[in-house]
Amino acid sequence: MKRSPSAEDKNWIHELSAVANAVVRRCSIVLDVSVDQLRENFEVVASDVMKSSSRYARNFLEYTCFRALAQTMQVSGYMEDKRFRRLMFDMMLAWEVPDAASQPSIDIDEDATVGLEAFGRIAPAVPIIANVIISSYIFEFLTASTGGRLPFSTFEKYLIGLERAVKKLKCHSESSVLLSQRSGRGERVLEVDGTVTTQPVLQHLGISTWPGRLTLTDHALYFEALRVVSYDKPTVYELADDLKQLVKAELTGPWGSRLFDKAVLYKSNALSEPVIMELPELKGHARRDYWLAIVREILLAHRFIRKFQITGVERDEALLKAVFGILRIQALSNMNSIVPLCHEAGLMYSACDQLPGGDRILVTIATTLTSKETERNNNCPISGDGMHSISSTTMASSLGFVFGTNSNVPKQSLINVGEIIVGEMTPLEKAVEECRSNYKMVADAQATVDGAKVEGLDTNLAVFKSVTIPNFVLCSGWLAYVFALVLVYIAINIVRARHFSGGKPFYELKVTVPPPMNKMEQLLAVQNAISQGEELIQQGNIILLKIHGLLLSIFPQASNRFAAALVAFALFMTIIPFRYVLLLTFLEEFTKYSPVRRAETERWIRRMREWWFSIPAAPVVVERAQEDKKKK
Repeated sequence: MKRSPSAEDKNWIHELSAVANAVVRRCSIVLDVSVDQLRENFEVVASDVMKSSSRYARNFLEYTCFRALAQTMQVSGYMEDKRFRRLMFDMMLAWEVPDAASQPSIDIDEDATVGLEAFGRIAPAVPIIANVIISSYIFEFLTASTGGRLPFSTFEKYLIGLERAVKKLKCHSESSVLLSQRSGRGERVLEVDGTVTTQPVLQHLGISTWPGRLTLTDHALYFEALRVVSYDKPTVYELADDLKQLVKAELTGPWGSRLFDKAVLYKSNALSEPVIMELPELKGHARRDYWLAIVREILLAHRFIRKFQITGVERDEALLKAVFGILRIQALSNMNSIVPLCHEAGLMYSACDQLPGGDRILVTIATTLTSKETERNNNCPISGDGMHSISSTTMASSLGFVFGTNSNVPKQSLINVGEIIVGEMTPLEKAVEECRSNYKMVADAQATVDGAKVEGLDTNLAVFKSVTIPNFVLCSGWLAYVFALVLVYIAINIVRARHFSGGKPFYELKVTVPPPMNKMEQLLAVQNAISQGEELIQQGNIILLKIHGLLLSIFPQASNRFAAALVAFALFMTIIPFRYVLLLTFLEEFTKYSPVRRAETERWIRRMREWWFSIPAAPVVVERAQEDKKKK
């Protein structure tokens, strides 16, 4: 890579660095095209802006790399080939120093490393390795112990883990008897747990508990109860249908106590009562966290598909993004890292659900998929000029995946255009960049909230008193009016109840007595009530501490925005007559969830939540009273 070109070397491109020239030559061998022919092809398809002198080297390098990667992925078992791994890593090296002017600043050897920008540009060209949304988190996790630079050994280990995850997925999907009864949906088995007796999965349904095997596909969650020598008929918990499902972490324990934080709760309209899947382990709850994350990812993927009414091959493309994300998490979980793996940050739909402005990313993805569907329906030519990276469906085709209900779709009808375009930022990349710029503010605010949380019912009550009393003093002048309004409200309800009763006699209340509890169950019920009360007080303290910080301008930036909003609202109330304000409030309340305004209302509620999460909490310093231990 360091050598200089000889005079008769016709394949040397003088605008490129030695590293870039070496990568381009290897790409030309993969494509079975000469370097000169590659250059001529680029000159034909690239715009004048891309061919400008300041951007020519990197754009031509990206064009060559995207074409070579797309060609390489047509060969079965390419991820097992170390030459593919090394070529992709060298592409990142060359991307950092593409032109001849940057050549003296780099020294390529076996210990060479690459940075975030190069990884985020080349890795998403192979959709199973990364995508635009979560590439930064994957890079940060892989480089946690190497100072923010990625060496080849770590990158190769990650790709080996991905290859194993793909093999496991194909093995489970091909050998599973679960899918034989539901073959019409073309499901893929993503994870199986509970097959080892030392790590059982326990299903809690009401007061009954039963061990068994838990299976997750890209459409549903299955539980097979364990009998003496075999498994019972599987129970299906749908994730693809619109059943108002709820999946969250749950506590379990003997006699219905809430002691062990190692379970996942699933609730839907199709069930009369929630079902709890417990994944016990000796220490921590990492096993439960992993299952909770991957189940929620599939659930969020189907909600995205239903919300934007995505069908056909585009539906498979959207679902494959979730499948590839779970495969990446499986590969990362086998890496030895000094930082814990945050599953939600590495899963695309979960990350968009948590990121400020993540809904804008989902809208951009949906718009992109819809435009691809329109192009195909209009018989527009599929992009094969090398200016785009390949899509998830093309990637899955090369890996031999089943395409759901579109398994017989001809290859030329698949989505060939991916998330990266040579020399340009796609709308998706721009949306992700905007979300990342807003994320730091929310993360800083959340750090103050975590620091303000205290443990213990007595300590939380002390914090509540400390925050409430100053605000109580400040608002004492309004207490008489508040008390008067409460009394008037009670009187109005008494008159209303008498008027609508119509002189009918009062019927006694019917109370269903719960089943009797023994002493242990009563003690556990009291303990659960105290724990829930402590959580409520803690949440109330966070709200009060945020308001306290806003009113006292502890954090000027947040207080300034809050003050500006108050002034704007005051001007609105001054200019608009009060009767119109009441009318607008009435119309808002009764039309906000109408079909026309539902999407707008959901966006507004999300913006308000993001704004609230961006407000820091006032700091709390807990001081313990000095006890006088001297005997008197």
